[in-house]
Amino acid sequence: MPLNLDLIRQQFPSLNRPAVFFDNPGGTQIAKQSLDRINKYLIECNANHEGAFATSIASDAVLDEAHRAMADFYNAVSPEEIVFGNNMTTITLHISRSVSREWREGDEIVVTRLDHDANVTPWVLAAQDRGVKVNWVDFDVEEGTLKLDDLQKALERKPKLLAIGYASNSLGTINPVKKIIDMAHDAGTLVYIDAVQYAPHGPIDVQKLDCDFLISSAYKFFGTHSGILYGKRDLLEKLYAYKVRPATNKLPGKFETGTQNHEGIAGVLGAIEYFEWIGKEFGSEFVEGLAEGTYQGRRLELKKAMTAIHAYEYELARALLSALESVPGLRLYGLTDVRRLDERVATFSFRLKDMHPRVVAEKLAQEGIYVWDGNYYALNVSERLGVEEHGGMVRVGAAHYNTLDEVERLKDALIKIAAT
Repeated sequence: MPLNLDLIRQQFPSLNRPAVFFDNPGGTQIAKQSLDRINKYLIECNANHEGAFATSIASDAVLDEAHRAMADFYNAVSPEEIVFGNNMTTITLHISRSVSREWREGDEIVVTRLDHDANVTPWVLAAQDRGVKVNWVDFDVEEGTLKLDDLQKALERKPKLLAIGYASNSLGTINPVKKIIDMAHDAGTLVYIDAVQYAPHGPIDVQKLDCDFLISSAYKFFGTHSGILYGKRDLLEKLYAYKVRPATNKLPGKFETGTQNHEGIAGVLGAIEYFEWIGKEFGSEFVEGLAEGTYQGRRLELKKAMTAIHAYEYELARALLSALESVPGLRLYGLTDVRRLDERVATFSFRLKDMHPRVVAEKLAQEGIYVWDGNYYALNVSERLGVEEHGGMVRVGAAHYNTLDEVERLKDALIKIAAT
């Protein structure tokens, strides 16, 4: 059955206000299930790790279940392949130190100009530390799509690592990550996938992708401010962990440095439980499209949920594209071909006439519509498009709790602003 937006929006207490949230690429609103898990954790089992007493034992049980839940969300082989941390950026800075420990002077790595800086600068800094060359892959400025021919040329140099995004947080482009991973592995290259922007919008299967690492942040998929890394077990076991001496050498703890944000991790578990609820409530029609026996239990419900969300957001993307293209003086960046909507998420960046993006964002805020402006840390994108020195762009991004009526409200507001 299609998504029931009234029922879905009831799961988000913060939506009970006269505002339209199109700031979702920078952080979504939090689901009630996540809030409930946070409160329950802090009240019932707020304790540190591996104690002999009841609250510590209960706390560890919650954290263990959160690892299992994220393993199901990513379709990882085991929860030992799931590492929690503060956020994507912090984890990537941490892991880049471990990965680059194996690099030698004269080695090479590859990054792209389409990526969020959190999947660029940590690797560039590590390369500088190790005397490693950084090769850049560009994107088509008209379409916002990665230049795969340039990527292939870069991979022919047998780089140690390719850092690439699943979807662009600026232009919404979904990269053909499975194809890219296969290309990289043919060259003997490890692949680190930034899935922060993609995770709220569609299903992820790390086994099918065969990626080496993949990371997302739960505050982008209706949970708490927490980053979650997947890494192949053999790689995580082999990598050197920068940690204090009393910390465990076992996975995943050897990479979860210090005392973790336990209530935040509990909130991630709640976000996964929210997705599981969607799968049970609205995902029945998508079962036939899933390979029989491939997914079971919670993994099946999560796959159904993300497939249902992806189908609804396709219609939101179509509506947003039509609405934005109807605004006089508005220039969209990235893919605008309605026949290629399956190559993007419902995230759109634009400039309106000669107005500074912050001015447009402020005027929309006065209408109760929340959007982002600037470069959203995708600095290379805004520089490559020639808009960085002019304030970047305005970004609107839909999540599955947004409605078609909200899209119309955005269109009307932009037409009004354009007329001033």
